[in-house]
Amino acid sequence: MNSAPRALDRFAFLMMALLCASWGLNQVAAKLAFVDIAPVTQAALRSGLGSIVLLIYAWRRRPQIFRADGTLAAGLVIGLLFAGEFIALFLSLRFTTASRAVVFLFTAPLFVGVGAFAFLPSERLRPLQWLGMGMAFLGVAVGFYRASPGATLQGDLLALLAGAFWGATTVVLKATKLSRSDPLVTLFYQTVIGAIASALYAFAIGEPFPTHLSAISALCLGYQSFYIVGFTYLVWFWLLKTYRAAELSAFTFTSPIVGVIAGWLILGDALTPSFLVAVAMVAAGILTINWPTRI
Repeated sequence: MNSAPRALDRFAFLMMALLCASWGLNQVAAKLAFVDIAPVTQAALRSGLGSIVLLIYAWRRRPQIFRADGTLAAGLVIGLLFAGEFIALFLSLRFTTASRAVVFLFTAPLFVGVGAFAFLPSERLRPLQWLGMGMAFLGVAVGFYRASPGATLQGDLLALLAGAFWGATTVVLKATKLSRSDPLVTLFYQTVIGAIASALYAFAIGEPFPTHLSAISALCLGYQSFYIVGFTYLVWFWLLKTYRAAELSAFTFTSPIVGVIAGWLILGDALTPSFLVAVAMVAAGILTINWPTRI
């Protein structure tokens, strides 16, 4: 019998701080690796290599997840949405800064809220969450109003599209049998199908396969594949099983903040006053949308 989810303790706070900081750095790592690895090819390698880590873990610790459970159709959908998310995100990094990309990516809760209104009647937003939606939406509008140096409208829109794909993935997961399956099954659908779909798209658009990797590119690819996909996602699902999901989700507002700071420090991304206002509004909106009803 599963025990009731626990309130967050010091260990959970530290782990969520680590995860959110790690996710915020992901866009910087991807952009640094562009010197050797084309965007969509990088998305395919990231998911493919991460899948190997997850496969080894599942084979040794959770072999029961390989049994048929009637989730294949929904799994194919979220796998394709996952591929779309990272194809759009990595392409966006060609045309906008990592700081802007991470902010627009983390608008996903906006799209979850819209999807919940249409497809998840039991999870429709509370008045406070609609306030958060409004703040985040205005933040996006402010961000689009005046582009930062090194950014284009095309890149910002692609990052926003990535956020929409992420939000759609969450809605499909909650509205189908996947909501009752092992989270590792969901993760496998996303990474395996995402790797295949991204590789096919990279081939279709003629992206070259990398023949040489610098130390920085190899480190950045390893960070995304083995650490982000192979480690942090597993830790996240363990935390979700152990602690209250709403309290954990409230932490995600820190990821775009970390991403913006990392983009500024590592890549020299410009931080204009209007963009900083947009970051604050989007982060506050995400926090408000995910704020638990009781802590």
